[in-house]
Amino acid sequence: MRNRTVTSSADAVFSALSDPTRRAVLDLLRCGSLPAGEIAQAFTVSRPAVSKHLRLLRRARLVNETRSSRHRLYSLNPTPLKAVDTWLNQYRSFWEASLTSLKSVVENKKSRKLPGGRKKQS
Repeated sequence: MRNRTVTSSADAVFSALSDPTRRAVLDLLRCGSLPAGEIAQAFTVSRPAVSKHLRLLRRARLVNETRSSRHRLYSLNPTPLKAVDTWLNQYRSFWEASLTSLKSVVENKKSRKLPGGRKKQS
């Protein structure tokens, strides 16, 4: 693919973010570090399923794992999300231009209407 801006590490981040459970795990970790067991309790899926989600998030470097004896603490690593922001930034100008155009159309239609919903006659 020519002019490809998303790298393989960014692909891992996008892949990890594609699942709603993994996004929910990241949301939980925004408040601070949590043990794996506490993360698992927040979901209706099995504990092994949560472990797989955590493993994928770890591989994408979206979470850090700290081991303390038998316990594993997970914390959010927001740095890889910069790749998502960079990719989305390419589309921000498109949306801003589209919204500006929509605003102009709406304001133009408003200015052509008189109070009471009647249109100005040209």
